[in-house]
Amino acid sequence: MTLVDTLCREWLAHGVSTQPSDRPRAEAAVTALYRLIDAPPPRFVWVPSPTAALPLLPRRRDDPSTPAAHTARTSTTDSRPPVANRLASLQADLRERLEARILPRWSFRAEWEALRTTVHTSIRAPLRMALLPPTGSTPGLNWHGQHDAHWVARFALHARAGHTVYLPDDAAELALWTDLAMSTGWWWPRAGLCVMAERPTGIHLEALPNSARGEQRLHHDDGPALRFADGTGIHVLHGTVVPQWVITGPTVELIHGARSIEVRRSAIERLGWDDYIEQAGLRLVATAPDPGNPGAQLQLYDAPPEVWGRSRVLLAVNGSVEPDGRQRRYGLGVPSYFDDPVAAAGWSYGLTGAQYAQLARRT
Repeated sequence: MTLVDTLCREWLAHGVSTQPSDRPRAEAAVTALYRLIDAPPPRFVWVPSPTAALPLLPRRRDDPSTPAAHTARTSTTDSRPPVANRLASLQADLRERLEARILPRWSFRAEWEALRTTVHTSIRAPLRMALLPPTGSTPGLNWHGQHDAHWVARFALHARAGHTVYLPDDAAELALWTDLAMSTGWWWPRAGLCVMAERPTGIHLEALPNSARGEQRLHHDDGPALRFADGTGIHVLHGTVVPQWVITGPTVELIHGARSIEVRRSAIERLGWDDYIEQAGLRLVATAPDPGNPGAQLQLYDAPPEVWGRSRVLLAVNGSVEPDGRQRRYGLGVPSYFDDPVAAAGWSYGLTGAQYAQLARRT
């Protein structure tokens, strides 16, 4: 194992850590960042989860309805941008300067992308979508502590590997962001106030199919894939965020009422395609061997139009093997004029049935 691989593993451990936050270390780093933007040290409020932070944050400087509004009002005479905006500019400028010190031949792109895929794409992004409020009620800028590990690690790796030397002030500032990525969860900086969320208490991951460098995604079929101390969290099946009922009790009625195609797909797989076909009243139209997946069958079904629209359902077997060794079955909506499963499968790839029949194994 190379030094870079070892360092990436160390950073991944920080990104998925469920240990309690190192509060003194995190608070010291935030205080130092406030100092760099000429802001007084904030009052720190710790909460058990990102969701618990939201009621403590002022939406507007003049909003009297939130507990922190009195803090915001103390800064109304300050004509400078808000604290969070100034920190965002500070960070952006730092990253630009650090980037300029890295030679193109030292890209670490493959290793860094693997870390980014797990920490940012597979954990941070779905957590933010699931737990934070929708557009129109956002509490504003925040940072993600351990889930910012992907970008902090990229610059830290180059220095640790001896590929570059940053300017002393830049190295000191990078160390502050490093401290936060290694010590805490999400945090919201405001004028006179910083709300800090603890790291999760539980996380469940699985390897991405065909992952080259051990990329992982959230998955747990027996409860939340990511859980916080206050009981909040998200349910995730094979990387897809789903409502709790998909895990605890999927039914045909709930499946048909789901707006998200991905949620419906996950719920059907959870229930089982055979049970879904029987309970939903799907009628088999035709079957055929799958030319793109030797040994597997293609099955074409009529489906209730109020659920699937003017479509039929083509049931196929994934050519890729899942981490647990299974090959998942999946359903595709295809135009209702198809009677031949092979032609329907070809249509899903933009091919004719004859062209699809000549394909080598698909994934």
